Amino acid sequence: MDLQLQGKTALVTGASAGIGRGIAHALAGEGVRLALTARRSDKLNELADEVAAAGGERPLVIEQDMMAGDAAARSAGAALKGLGSVDILVNNAGGSRSFNELHVGEAAWAEAMTLNFERPRQLGEALIDAMIARGWGRIVNITGKSEPEHINGAFCAKAGMHSWAKGLSRMVGRHGITVNCIAPGRIHSEQILRNYTPEYRQWQSEHEIPVGRYGEPQEIADLVCFLASPRAGYISGAVIPVDGGLRRYQF
Repeated sequence: MDLQLQGKTALVTGASAGIGRGIAHALAGEGVRLALTARRSDKLNELADEVAAAGGERPLVIEQDMMAGDAAARSAGAALKGLGSVDILVNNAGGSRSFNELHVGEAAWAEAMTLNFERPRQLGEALIDAMIARGWGRIVNITGKSEPEHINGAFCAKAGMHSWAKGLSRMVGRHGITVNCIAPGRIHSEQILRNYTPEYRQWQSEHEIPVGRYGEPQEIADLVCFLASPRAGYISGAVIPVDGGLRRYQF
């Protein structure tokens, strides 16, 4: 299937490793010109070199800590300057913030909400007017599950992202812009390897994931490419799990 992405432009956050890195490779493989952000410029430059070696245009590298107050404005501005336009925004930067105690400090809540809700929302707001002016755009948010076992600051923020994305999709659809969320399950990444032992990963694969394994970044990236393409113009305001059947709810 020709996804008709050749020559489109995209900003991908959290691109240095894991899901973000997989998304960058997949979009580049479809002919998308990229701007990539993350904190680790060495990893971003390594990724940019890989994209160029595979025959793609070398991506623009933007070293950026998303906790910085000007992160969204700086990232969006650099991408627009370097690419000329941003057709596709992939909000991937974020991370789990498990609160195992009943009470946690306000600083912990602020950090979780800033990284997982405020910055993605601000990036969308920074780029949406230009998308409206061009009459086309895609926003794809990598979010998370909605079955918390306990309080997780990231889950709360991601629920906010789902609500924001749905509301925004209602307002910008007439301009040729779609807004969707992808909720990953257990996808191999640095965070997964850091947080879960091999024994637990094996047990969960056998007992809780119907397809019997953890997923790979490419399996998220494939859906991102489709949702970012002109072929997905009638899919908007959706939250799509990619989790091997892990989640138990129907909708």
